[in-house]
Amino acid sequence: MLEPLIQNNVVCHAVEAMVFASITCSILGVIISRMNLSSIGFTMSHAAFAGASIGMFLETSTQIAAIAFSMGVAALIGPVSDKAKMAADATLGVLFALSMAVAIFLISYMQYLGRGLSAGSLLFGDVVSLYREEIYALAAISLLSVLFVLFFYKEICAIMFNMKIALASGMRVKVVYYILLFIIALSVALCLNIVGGLLIFVWLVTPASIASQFCNNIKSLFIAAPLVSLLVSAFGVWAGFEYTLPIAPLVALLLTGTFGLAVLMSSKRKVTTRMH
Repeated sequence: MLEPLIQNNVVCHAVEAMVFASITCSILGVIISRMNLSSIGFTMSHAAFAGASIGMFLETSTQIAAIAFSMGVAALIGPVSDKAKMAADATLGVLFALSMAVAIFLISYMQYLGRGLSAGSLLFGDVVSLYREEIYALAAISLLSVLFVLFFYKEICAIMFNMKIALASGMRVKVVYYILLFIIALSVALCLNIVGGLLIFVWLVTPASIASQFCNNIKSLFIAAPLVSLLVSAFGVWAGFEYTLPIAPLVALLLTGTFGLAVLMSSKRKVTTRMH
């Protein structure tokens, strides 16, 4: 897609992957953070990691296995909460523990069996060895995330404000909530090879947190968060290739550093300080 602008295929694929991952994760991150359900991020990221571990154990496609396991976890969140009369955060904690247990058990067992194993890319990401099909899949999920927000904007805003009030008003709360969970599951699974299971939480939460330091309404958050993520990620890819640094961890550090600067520069912080 960016071949006319970037001649080197490896760099081009890395930039494209980071662009689409940034757009997808930051848009979903706005919804997650406003719903106070940031735990969805690390639960889904570890579910994808557990699925990829299953794929490695069965010697099949790690990405397909990651998608399948993540979708299964997404499908369990609502019903488990309803049947067990548990809060969503408690359900997410249980499923997070399950995912971690599955991943650690299978990786440890494969090492015990003496099978060659390299889980580094699943943990920390690898933007250097990407296939064109993976870029297309990321582009598709990025477009799906944008369309989801456009089509269900009213319902999303209502859910972010108060899910119980939105449900009482007759809105399609559960439908939108389940679609959100499945999009997050699919997005995280597709981003796993790029960002890594241990770092994807940064992309889901940090851009929205940076944007919230300067934005006063939901619409501006949906614009500012992807823009911040895009700029920081693009700079991280350039710096990674220029100075031979690990790209995904570098971008994660840049995003968290940007958040620190945003807090210091935020006009909201100045207002709060004056009030005290």
